[in-house]
Amino acid sequence: MKKSITVIPATKNKFTSLPATSVAKRKVAAYARVSTDSDEQFTSYEAQIDYYTKFIKQREDWEFVRVYTDEGISGTNTKHREGFNEMVADALAGKIDLIVTKSVSRFARNT
Repeated sequence: MKKSITVIPATKNKFTSLPATSVAKRKVAAYARVSTDSDEQFTSYEAQIDYYTKFIKQREDWEFVRVYTDEGISGTNTKHREGFNEMVADALAGKIDLIVTKSVSRFARNT
């Protein structure tokens, strides 16, 4: 007796919750943070924002959401990091599919 196999095709993309055949753009944001208010760090902060904005906008398959930022805030605690907390809330609400950042340590020092 021949076994019957039924193939069930994927219906959702696991990253965007869109149908697998969808060609919708991925909603992409970035996160930039510097831990001090020094002039040197401020230059790095501005450079990060400029870089991420251009990097995301150059991709035709990405939709630029925004660059979330925290300036002069340590990465040891997320309590007072308004930009980070807003980004997490927006990601959980489905407003962001992908987050780009310099290093995972930008999110938190214990990562």
